[in-house]
Amino acid sequence: MTIIQGTDLIKKFETFAPLSLAESGDPVGLHIGTLNKPIKRVMVTLDVRPEVVEEAIKAKVDLLFAHHPPIFRAAKNLITDNPQNKMYADLLKHDIAVYAAHTNLDVATNGLNDWLGQAIGLEKTEIMHVTKTESYKKLAVFVPQENEVEVREALTKAGAGKLGPNYENCSYTLDGIGRFTPINQAEPAIGTVNQAEELAEAKIEVVFPQRLTESVERALFESHPYEEPAYDLYTIENFVDSYGLGRIGNLAEPISVTTFTEKLKNIFKIEGLRVITTNPNQLIQRVAVCGGSAETYYSSAQKKGADVYITGDVSYHIAHDMLANNLTVIDPGHHIEEICKSGLEKLFKQWSTENNWDIEISQSQLNTDPFRFM
Repeated sequence: MTIIQGTDLIKKFETFAPLSLAESGDPVGLHIGTLNKPIKRVMVTLDVRPEVVEEAIKAKVDLLFAHHPPIFRAAKNLITDNPQNKMYADLLKHDIAVYAAHTNLDVATNGLNDWLGQAIGLEKTEIMHVTKTESYKKLAVFVPQENEVEVREALTKAGAGKLGPNYENCSYTLDGIGRFTPINQAEPAIGTVNQAEELAEAKIEVVFPQRLTESVERALFESHPYEEPAYDLYTIENFVDSYGLGRIGNLAEPISVTTFTEKLKNIFKIEGLRVITTNPNQLIQRVAVCGGSAETYYSSAQKKGADVYITGDVSYHIAHDMLANNLTVIDPGHHIEEICKSGLEKLFKQWSTENNWDIEISQSQLNTDPFRFM
């Protein structure tokens, strides 16, 4: 098995949920410690609280991977009489790195909001509110046929060849004849200086998100046998990836608001929730969901035809606006984002199996919801 460095694990994660997808000002990324070390044990958590840190210390973890950033606002001092500051000191003392993936995980394809939609049972989901789009590039490279597989595999390992959320390792190969004459100070891998050369070559074509241009080109140069690889790079105008907050889709069949709320309590294992509606008996089927505090996006849910919108931390005055706009809204609390723990654990274990990593992944077993229904 392969011992993995923290930097390599996070590099893999940031291909899945790039930091560039995060909302402006969101402090995502490494918060405490270093990733320049071997990572043997990872614990995933929603929140980084003193009790979670104590749990991580007992479990001897190397990396605490959180959804909510532990340092959302800068500390004014580092006096350890303050429980929050002591928590930071304990993490450093025990060499536990802390990494946070917040709104980038929210909007990532197959990320947190998709996990919420799946838990609720939504079908044919789409993005509720698009926040970013990303264009694609196409690489066409000419390589000796005997080196085709090696180069193609290097390109796909660098992230090329993915089409949407459901296809990977996509490429096209066309065989032909390549011709060249090395001159001057050339040191050709094939052929002799000042002599014309002709050989069977393959043209490989792959597409990739624009942000991966540098890594894909690096993979090309490192895997290609030629001193000067011949390749073309295009910007594709007819294909983009969209990312955004929330998901909207349909339930398998209509259900009343009252029955649906009971179902949500069971799904998210909560004692109670808040409902904003003029008709508890209304039949609903098209549902929008957005984890966290996303009350201000209710109009996006409504524009997409939602019968009901699920999000946390709805305030009093905006609740009145929701009623005035005749939209049913369910607030099951911010803590339903705890679903990130099972989602991240499954994701990391999948990567570990695929790459034969020597790593242990666990979930925090603590409930960090500060609210109780009495």
